[in-house]
Amino acid sequence: MTTRKISGVLAAVALSGLLAACVTDGGDTTVQVGANDLAGMVTGSKGPEAGVWVIAETTDLPTRFTRIVVTDDRGRYLMPDLPKASYQVWVRGYGLVDSPKVRSGPGSMLNLKAVTAPSAAAAAEYYPPIYWYSMLKIPPKSEFPGTGEKGNGIAEGMSTQPHWLNTVKTNGCMSCHALGTPGTRTMPRDFAHMNSVDAWARRIASGQAMNNMITVTSRLGSHRALSLWADWTDRIAAGELPFDRPQRPQGIERNLVLTLWDWSTPIHYMHDLIGTDRRKPTVNANGKFYGAPENSTDNWPVLDPVTHTASTVRHPVRDPKTPSHATDPMAPSPYWGDKPIWDSQTSTHNQMMDEKGRVWATARIRPPANPDACRKGSSHPSAKVFPIERATRHLSMYDPASNKWTLISTCFPTHHLIFAEDANNTLWTSSGVGGVGVVGWLDRKVFEETGDEMRAQGWTPFVIDTNGNGRRDEWVEPKAAVDPKKDKRVAVNMYSVVANPKDGSVWGTSLAPFPSYLVRVAPGSDPTNTALTEIYEPPLPAYGARGGDIDRNGVFWASFASGHLGSFDRRKCRGPLNGPKAATGKHCPEGWTLYRFPGPQFKDVQDDGSAEASYYVWVDWFNALGLGENVPIATGNMSDGYHALVNGKFVMLRVPYPMGFFAKWAEGRIDDPRGGWKGRSLWATSSNRTVFHSEGGKDNRPKVVRFQMRPDPLAR
Repeated sequence: MTTRKISGVLAAVALSGLLAACVTDGGDTTVQVGANDLAGMVTGSKGPEAGVWVIAETTDLPTRFTRIVVTDDRGRYLMPDLPKASYQVWVRGYGLVDSPKVRSGPGSMLNLKAVTAPSAAAAAEYYPPIYWYSMLKIPPKSEFPGTGEKGNGIAEGMSTQPHWLNTVKTNGCMSCHALGTPGTRTMPRDFAHMNSVDAWARRIASGQAMNNMITVTSRLGSHRALSLWADWTDRIAAGELPFDRPQRPQGIERNLVLTLWDWSTPIHYMHDLIGTDRRKPTVNANGKFYGAPENSTDNWPVLDPVTHTASTVRHPVRDPKTPSHATDPMAPSPYWGDKPIWDSQTSTHNQMMDEKGRVWATARIRPPANPDACRKGSSHPSAKVFPIERATRHLSMYDPASNKWTLISTCFPTHHLIFAEDANNTLWTSSGVGGVGVVGWLDRKVFEETGDEMRAQGWTPFVIDTNGNGRRDEWVEPKAAVDPKKDKRVAVNMYSVVANPKDGSVWGTSLAPFPSYLVRVAPGSDPTNTALTEIYEPPLPAYGARGGDIDRNGVFWASFASGHLGSFDRRKCRGPLNGPKAATGKHCPEGWTLYRFPGPQFKDVQDDGSAEASYYVWVDWFNALGLGENVPIATGNMSDGYHALVNGKFVMLRVPYPMGFFAKWAEGRIDDPRGGWKGRSLWATSSNRTVFHSEGGKDNRPKVVRFQMRPDPLAR
């Protein structure tokens, strides 16, 4: 071998040592550490710590950046692809308290010492909210129906214990934030001079969500509900701890890699984010994400995950007289004082991206009173069938390429939206909890060809084929008895909405009337006049549907306040799907399958279920995360993460830092179909309205969170 070749080999060996150092636990297996990786061992007082999180965070980049991995069964970790920066690194895990933060950077081997929690109370501070909220005392079944303030204090409208639970969970108290976080299980110092019941009454009046929270409490029976929450926080203040505890990540849960970025501001919250076309998740590969800040601000946050840059783009309104949340009634906040912190006119709720990378949103662009074209006497085909007086939210479209907005006034109120996979790219919308009893749509092809928003839009009421002749006829109204010669309109509203890729039917959940329904609409050739509806009531123990989604086989999945993920397969129905029995929604119990969410049930509740209050379900149509196609992924709003149902068993995708992660949707994007696990991700934003209830308090900002599943905990 020549001297030059020997020198070259030695140089290559030296370079290899620099770029791929090894860490070993004394066995045969080593961890290869590249120039952009961080790796090492985590040990505690009894040896290696398996299933704990290693967290690395930096503020050296344009926005705060955090990466989190899980140790394997030997306590080893490997954190791949860290951007060049100086990081604070520490260990977090159940049964531990946070280890001291150590300064390090990519290309390093860093062994860490875990710190055992000195007490059960110290360990419990890291538990997800479900473990704390399950301590709440629930009135026994014998107290229902409620007898009002002069009786047992439970509102007379509360018919059963499940009805009560539906309201203290998903479809009432926890539709906008989790209960059980440090910010909710402790009482602000501002209210320390009050007795606990009065303090809770004052707490729910704080801030611009005052009306919503007081309304929900009155539905329960105000004094009784406040007394139970007061008892809960009093017991916690006295030192009572959760009766159950979480387990550390197991199995494939240890393969999870989390990346977090800050965006927006400490006073503005998010509802959702979008970054690709649901129908083709390679659209906008490696591109920017856009957030929906609902009532908090008109400034959409924008994240570029490649450059780690957060910015904003401002959503306009068509009419300057569009209402603003800055005028919402409020009592002073113990966090922010007597000044309103939310000032949105547009109230952007939900977004979808199309195949051109344009962002469509449900947003308010004008005052709620509808123009004459929407009302009785109009010549619009849908107004002739079902005129609408008001619409509180409409549609908008933002084109990042041109930085231009298109604002679309709809006669129907909008809430969620979804594109169908039809030739016209029809955009279907739900109307939310307080809708007007219609499903609405925008024919995108007509709109883009003509620019005529009235011609392109339509809506239809929910009409069941109760006379069983297979077509829509004259109907009776919701409170009227079924007429064998007519059809029947039902008083439901879609909350979630999704178009079935198999047959073009449109599905959603209806939160009311209790115990809730799944709703299916077959549009027909002329939806305004031909659409037929089917409703399906979940069987006990399930109740309280919230968000739902459909898989590409046509099976619908929904989150239930009972603490279940439910699936409904219409193909399993044995009886007729129309006729008089169809008006009850109880005509296909065989179509249902229920899966109990992980976590404890309320201690005083005997029914099957969990204290989990899952907000929404998103089905991974194209294996964007890496757990398989058509995997339903439910938000774990009380569990700091997501519940993915894989082969009938839940995989917990936990976000341990900052504590209080609360999502309302998910987004799967494939940046590189041939890039292995690194080319596939699930994306989310923290969506709780009370950002300051999460770890970090008033300094905390909403996060964008990227979930990636590698083949093993040490994969690079």
